[in-house]
Amino acid sequence: MPQEPDLSYIGPRDKAEILAQALPYIRQFHGKTMVIKYGGNAMTDPALQADFAEDVVLLKLVGMNPVVVHGGGPQIETALNRLGKKGHFIQGMRVTDEETMEVVEWVLAGQVQQDIVGLINQAGGKAVGLTGRDGGMIRAKKLTLTDRDNPSINHDIGFVGDIVSIDPSVVKALQDDAFIPVISPIGFGEENESYNINADLVAGKLATVLQAEKLLLLTNTPGVLDKAGNLLTDLTAREIDGLFADGTISGGMLPKIEGALDAAKSGVNSVHIIDGRVPHALLLEILSDQAFGTMIRSH
Repeated sequence: MPQEPDLSYIGPRDKAEILAQALPYIRQFHGKTMVIKYGGNAMTDPALQADFAEDVVLLKLVGMNPVVVHGGGPQIETALNRLGKKGHFIQGMRVTDEETMEVVEWVLAGQVQQDIVGLINQAGGKAVGLTGRDGGMIRAKKLTLTDRDNPSINHDIGFVGDIVSIDPSVVKALQDDAFIPVISPIGFGEENESYNINADLVAGKLATVLQAEKLLLLTNTPGVLDKAGNLLTDLTAREIDGLFADGTISGGMLPKIEGALDAAKSGVNSVHIIDGRVPHALLLEILSDQAFGTMIRSH
């Protein structure tokens, strides 16, 4: 287990004051759903893993409803390398042939999901792992990926899915029974075929369907950066369109921003891309006036 930080230098009165300052946020968000996309360093660094699990459990215990959607890119890449396969990406999306899809299912719904469930349970929560198949949650179809530079070209990226619909019934049932859902971004099609769906897009769509108060996307950067590397703390839809057009937003950040913007436009009250490398980033974002990242607004 990672070593606990030494907080002995903080006096009892200061500790009480810190807790008291969280009260308005606890009151404001009590009973509200928080959809959290878990990924990046927060998934691979043991100390950050423990922080994340503690944050999620605390949010649940003070009356909020956290829902975790996880990725697993590095873990999938490691598994593919063991099989002698090299991952290939087009516009931030993993090209997924049949063999790769089998690996994706095994890694996401097996190894990665159970690790997260175990961490949350170890921290005192009651987590339950789900895929999009459970309860018929995520219906999908083959994604048509249009080339950003030449719209007349469509890329075939295999068993990568586009979300048709999300039925949140199983998630709501678990929330009502005090469980914390942990969701792998795997959907199913009309022929019962499995689809690998970008976790950021699943988190965004799920936040919309659940009418979440917040969507929080953990990433390996301070947030959205401009071309000079400066953090953009607040972005509107119009500003994001400009960043797409001039290439400032590219690669793996593309689906992340698309999912965030879609959720913001569809009624999620606030969408945040936050730095998952910051210890207890979730608590700092939700229970304090400290912000570590970029807020996305629809207007």
